[in-house]
Amino acid sequence: MDKKGKHAHILVIRLSAMGDVAMAVPVLSVLLAKNPELKITILTKKAFTPIFSALKNVEVYEADVKKRHKGLIGLWRLHQELNKLQIDAVADLHNVLRSRILKKYFALDKIPFAQIDKGRAEKKALTRAKNKNFQQLKSTHQRYADVFAELGFPVDLSNVNLLERQSLSDKALELIAQDAKKWIGIAPFAAHEGKMYPLDLMKKVIQALSNTEKYKILLFGGGANEIQQLEAIEKESKSAINMAGKLTLSEELGLISNLDVMLSMDSGNSHLAANYGIPVITIWGVTHPYAGFYPFNQPLENALLANKTLFPLIPTSVYGNKLPKGYEKAMESISPSAIVAKIEQVLTP
Repeated sequence: MDKKGKHAHILVIRLSAMGDVAMAVPVLSVLLAKNPELKITILTKKAFTPIFSALKNVEVYEADVKKRHKGLIGLWRLHQELNKLQIDAVADLHNVLRSRILKKYFALDKIPFAQIDKGRAEKKALTRAKNKNFQQLKSTHQRYADVFAELGFPVDLSNVNLLERQSLSDKALELIAQDAKKWIGIAPFAAHEGKMYPLDLMKKVIQALSNTEKYKILLFGGGANEIQQLEAIEKESKSAINMAGKLTLSEELGLISNLDVMLSMDSGNSHLAANYGIPVITIWGVTHPYAGFYPFNQPLENALLANKTLFPLIPTSVYGNKLPKGYEKAMESISPSAIVAKIEQVLTP
């Protein structure tokens, strides 16, 4: 119910990268568990629809910001389209120029509009080179929750029902012969070099895991270049299977929900796996969990961090896009053997 006691329809805006979109899932799960009559429409990329498929009363409305909804006129057209959905309130989990323009349009209709506080000043203090304020910031999940609280729908993230394991698709079963081996997902890529473990070292991790003959290693990625590199790794390893480019996102999520562990960079796959309660081991280079992007409900000891004594400017940025001279070697301070040991520790009952 909204403040007037009627069933409410909330528009949620999150237009960005897959990881940021995926981080909304635990928050929405709590929101809907407490308010089962609530209707949610998520304004995001159409391709991200499967991320929310397990949530009831949630629909995705496509934001076509490159064509139909481009520019001021396109955003006005989008606003008019959304108005037909009878929106009662807007939760802006993005707070960028596009959503701020939409805020002005919705203000004309006197529709409540709450925006995320991204904590830009705090993050600047955390990532600056001088007088760095090195401390844990509020998580992005909590920042999302605060937006709904502002609209009159408090969200308690201490008790979240994570998404349930999904059935494997016929395609996934065809690609992965089922046996007694444990399944390790590895997502070795990231949007920026500063967040990506060197591929030659990742190959050593994969080889060490493969040599045990205890694991099936499933490789995740996207795009022609990543697919090509993963196919090369698959050929070099008897236990690795490249999954990139072979499954739809819906099928890939079903597979992720059946993993025994996911090894990921500070990237979207870590959040996709965490939403299903899969143990996630993350590798951090010039970014850091303190910025608030740590995968939901994962123990902090599962984060493998670059050596801050050797690289004291860490974190150099929130997104990993700032790489001071010499810091391209920060990831190398995490040894392949340390990664393998952490995986085996997590997989040991």
